[in-house]
Amino acid sequence: MAKRDYYEVLGVAKNASDDEIRKAYRKLAMKYHPDRNPDSKEAEDRFKEVKEAYEILSEPEKRGAYDRFGHAGVDPNAAGGMGGAGGFADAFGDIFGEIFGGGGARRGGGPQVYRGSDLQYNLEITLEQAAAGFDTEIRIPSWDPCETCDGSGAKPGTAPRTCHTCGGSGAVRMQQGFFSVQQTCPTCHGSGKEITDPCPSCDGVGRIRRNKTLQVGIPAGIDDGMRIRSSGNGEPGLNGGPPGDLYVQIHLKKHGIFQRDGEDLHCELTIPFTKAALGGDLEVPTLNGRGEITIPEGTQTGKTFRLRGKGIKGIRSSYPGDLYCHVVVETPVRLNDEQKDLLRQFEASLSNGGDRHSPKSESWTDKVKSFFS
Repeated sequence: MAKRDYYEVLGVAKNASDDEIRKAYRKLAMKYHPDRNPDSKEAEDRFKEVKEAYEILSEPEKRGAYDRFGHAGVDPNAAGGMGGAGGFADAFGDIFGEIFGGGGARRGGGPQVYRGSDLQYNLEITLEQAAAGFDTEIRIPSWDPCETCDGSGAKPGTAPRTCHTCGGSGAVRMQQGFFSVQQTCPTCHGSGKEITDPCPSCDGVGRIRRNKTLQVGIPAGIDDGMRIRSSGNGEPGLNGGPPGDLYVQIHLKKHGIFQRDGEDLHCELTIPFTKAALGGDLEVPTLNGRGEITIPEGTQTGKTFRLRGKGIKGIRSSYPGDLYCHVVVETPVRLNDEQKDLLRQFEASLSNGGDRHSPKSESWTDKVKSFFS
C-alpha cells in the first residue's frame, strides 16, 4: 500500500512551522497511543504512521529531502543501482549523503550510527499527588542484549561477516547522471555486517524485548499536560548509537471537589437557604485539611469567598495560589405539610416587610413592568 503524504498524516500545511508540526504530532499521538486504545489494530497502525511522519518532518535535513524527492528521498531502500564517481560528483555525493543517511552519523568512515527513538509514558495522578509530589515506579518496554548470541545476532558458533554490498562501510553510492548520492546500504541497513545464520533466540536482531521498572520522581506542583524527561531511557540506538529519551506525560484525574486553574483551586460551596439568610461560620475542605469561612447574612448564589494560600504551589512559584469557594444556595425539597405551612407563614411575613427583604426581586419586577409599559 502506498504511503500517505506525511503532511496529510499530521494534518498540517507544507509550510507549517516546527512548532505546528510538534503540536499536531502530540495531539495525534495522544489520540492513537496503544495505551489508550488497547486491542485496536487501526489505532496502532495510525500511531505508527503519525510517529513515522513526525520523525521525518521534525528534522530539517529529512524534511528537506522529503520536500524535494517525496518518500524516495527518505527511504534508504528506494534507490536503484550503485556506482562511483570522482571529483565534482563526489563533492555533491558528500552533501546528499548527509540528507539520505536517514538521521545517522558516521564514525571514521564506519557503519552509520542511529539515535534511538523517544518514548512516551502516560501517567495519571490525583490532584493531591500533583500538589504534594511523590515517587513512583513505572514499567516500560526495553531491549536487553540476547544472552544466546551475546548481542551479535549470529547463531552460536558463527559470526557476522562483512557486508558484501557495502564492504562494511554501511553505505553505498548511487550514481544518477551528474550526481553521486550516498545512502544507507539496503543489505545490512547501515551496520556493515551480514548475518547469514541468525540466532534462533532473537532472529538475528541481537536484542530481546523485555520490560524494565524505573523510579520516577514527580515534583510537587506539577500540572496536567507537563512532561518529565528521563534521559537515555528511550529505545536503544542502532550500531552503537545513543538511546532516545523517555517522556512521562502527566494527566490529572478529575477531582470530586476541586477544579484546578494553574495554582488556584475552585470549588462549589452548597449551603441551605437558612444559612444563607441567617449567616454564620461554615467549615470548608482544603487540600491541606479543613478551613473556615464566615457567611454574612443575606448571602446570595454566586457569592465567592477567597481563602488565600490554600491553592497549590506551582513548580516555579514561590507562594501557593488561592482557594475560591463559589456559593450555591440550595432550595429545600420534599417538604412535609408542617414545613410547607411554616414556609407560607414565613413568606407572608416577608411580604408584609415590603421590598427591604428582597431588594433584587423588587428591582427586577419594576424593570419588567417598565418593559411591558
